[in-house]
Amino acid sequence: MISLVEKYYVDTSIWIDLYEDRKGYNQEPLGDFALGLFALIRAKNNKLIITDILIKELEMNYSLEEINGMIKPFEDIIEKIISTGKQREEARNIANNRNIPAGDVLPAIIARDHKLILITRDNHFKQLVDISGYYKPEDII
Repeated sequence: MISLVEKYYVDTSIWIDLYEDRKGYNQEPLGDFALGLFALIRAKNNKLIITDILIKELEMNYSLEEINGMIKPFEDIIEKIISTGKQREEARNIANNRNIPAGDVLPAIIARDHKLILITRDNHFKQLVDISGYYKPEDII
């Protein structure tokens, strides 16, 4: 029996949910949902994708020490992907045409190009389903 490794691109907001154990507007346990997702990815020996874009976004709110602390527990299942100039250019073009941040378009493009399962809560991704589908953590766990 062949087991395919699934690869998950977890958006910045989900990492923050986990790190800060955040609650939603109606007190939904977003931190718990994120923890459940990360635990499931590990339990199934799947991969957690880290990109240069994710790190840059985390750096807006956290020190490198804090970011390393977030990532360290998962380093054995992490795979790193660096966005290409072509991907960044495509993201800028789509962002301009659809009036959404390029920083949201780029993860969808990376997910498409690398056949990743994109996990996010950001509503901008509703405008990008033609590029990549997406899930919330609670859709997976």
